[in-house]
Amino acid sequence: MAKMTVDRLHELFNENVGSDILSWQGVCHDCECSVEITATAKEDGIHIEGGGVYEHEQKRFFLKCDSCFQKDSILKNYQPCEVYSRVVGYLRPVSQWNDAKQAEFKDRKLFDHNISGKNCRVENQNTDGLRTNAA
Repeated sequence: MAKMTVDRLHELFNENVGSDILSWQGVCHDCECSVEITATAKEDGIHIEGGGVYEHEQKRFFLKCDSCFQKDSILKNYQPCEVYSRVVGYLRPVSQWNDAKQAEFKDRKLFDHNISGKNCRVENQNTDGLRTNAA
């Protein structure tokens, strides 16, 4: 996990033409305090104040406040979580699914078997092997 590079900062300034200041607001990854970090383009270079900015994936930023950044500038305790789910009969990482399946995954509702009530669907099996649903 690398800190924000100078080249990436220049790319962000080019994406935001006309802006001399880039700003990130959020919570510190280490101490969870509120933090605001600014990068200002000046004639002698880019000045960063308020802490450190990390970009693991494009447009996904992690922040460290100034005091935590001074103690340790390396972003630790970060591990991306891979979510697996069943699609077409077998388990695969959701990140490897096509766009349509990922959209379908986001629409899914989780079932809590501890909740019971009047709106439960009960699945019955007829003697001829066909399944029917009863409310």
